[in-house]
Amino acid sequence: MTHVTEQLLYGKVLTPHGLIEDGVIAISGATICYAGEKKDLPSTYTDWKSLSDDVGGLLIPGFVDVHVHGGAGHDFMDSDRETLNAITRFHSSQGTTTMLATTMTAPKHAIDHVLHEVNAYRSEFMPYTQLAGVHLEGPFISPKWPGAQNPDHIVLPTVSWLEEWEQQYPNLIRQVTLAPEREGALEVISWLRDKGITAALGHTDATYEQVILAVEAGLNQAVHAFNAMTPLHHRKPGTAGAVLSDNRIAAEVIADGIHVHPAVMSILARLKTSANLILITDAMSAAGLGDGEYTLGDQPVNVSGGVATLKDNDGALAGSTLTMIRGFRNLISEVGLTLEEASQAASLNPAISLGLDQQIGTLESGKQADILLLDGDLNIRNVYVQGRQIV
Repeated sequence: MTHVTEQLLYGKVLTPHGLIEDGVIAISGATICYAGEKKDLPSTYTDWKSLSDDVGGLLIPGFVDVHVHGGAGHDFMDSDRETLNAITRFHSSQGTTTMLATTMTAPKHAIDHVLHEVNAYRSEFMPYTQLAGVHLEGPFISPKWPGAQNPDHIVLPTVSWLEEWEQQYPNLIRQVTLAPEREGALEVISWLRDKGITAALGHTDATYEQVILAVEAGLNQAVHAFNAMTPLHHRKPGTAGAVLSDNRIAAEVIADGIHVHPAVMSILARLKTSANLILITDAMSAAGLGDGEYTLGDQPVNVSGGVATLKDNDGALAGSTLTMIRGFRNLISEVGLTLEEASQAASLNPAISLGLDQQIGTLESGKQADILLLDGDLNIRNVYVQGRQIV
């Protein structure tokens, strides 16, 4: 790792105003001081140390993954410092600079454990990808659409659990996935909205009408669009129809070409413009490793050809082995998004979802120096987290 107090990165710089061909980024400590044309670089910065010898490289914002369960053989449900270091180390090498530790539907004591460990980890120096908090995927989901979640641990939505966790670990929970049609869900969604926590639908049997009621209560996101939800039908729009048609709902997408066909991703991208498309990995412990047998939470998983499926459930998809850099490239090569659009889905939009877009998500003065240096084929050459070179 390299940490230089004052440094310059030269290359093509992707800014909120477009791609600058002959650009430079000036970094002081953990903060971007300047991102723009090389010719306009203030004289204050011109004698700073240059860390980029590839002036033809592409500099883009670090990726933000709000839905990821693990990687490098480790699962967030087994959190301790070693596990958290291993997961964040791996995903930082794949361009993720900020992430949410995502839980599974599990007994309350197991979720308590994850919250305790992640909270402790965040209180100290985080050397790799920064954990912005926790995403609770369940246990408030539908038993009709468990996906790879263990149905034995599904419970009705309850504010009391969330109040306890929020009191014990303030601002740690950043997103909660639930089934909005379940008893108590609207009350939970309203509570989440008041606390500034993202309320997301997922693993749900909701009708179109039930989703709209939930949106009115404060629901504003859909996890892994099209997966584990009622599908679109021309007379019964279902959950998928509500997600596609209501601009108040941001849609996560697993862009691995397995969970959602590229043609359907293209339809989603055409409808979810502006801040409404969010690239995620939904990566499980096998990400970064080869085929074999793994676990997702307490569920046995088989990975074959990079596809993760539940071992005991007739091949149901069980997370993914996707990384953000591969998903980013797929959005461009398979879905047809521009570089700018793919970057927004991978960096700015998830930052907006977390309420962190004033700190991360774009390359501009005053923001955190979370930067990726890519080559012409969009392969990662260097990764900078808060100005520190990780890769």
